[in-house]
Amino acid sequence: MSKAGWTAVAALLLILAATVSWAIYAWTSTDDVSMSGHGWIAMSLGIVFSLAVGIGLMSLVFYSSRRGYDEPNRYE
Repeated sequence: MSKAGWTAVAALLLILAATVSWAIYAWTSTDDVSMSGHGWIAMSLGIVFSLAVGIGLMSLVFYSSRRGYDEPNRYE
C-alpha cells in the first residue's frame, strides 16, 4: 500500500477512535436519565420502521438489478 493509502487509513482510524470515545462519554454521562414507556414504544417503532424501509429499498435495488432495469438504453 502506498504512503497515501496508509495516511488515509490512519486518518479514518483517528476519526473512528474519536467517535467511539465521544459515544462512550455520551453513554456514561446520561446514567441518571430514565425513559418512560412511551419513549421505549416510540424508539421501538422507529427502529422497526427504519428497518422496514431499509429492507424494502434494498429489495427493490436487487429486484431492479435482476430484471435489467439498471442497464443502459440500447438504440437498435
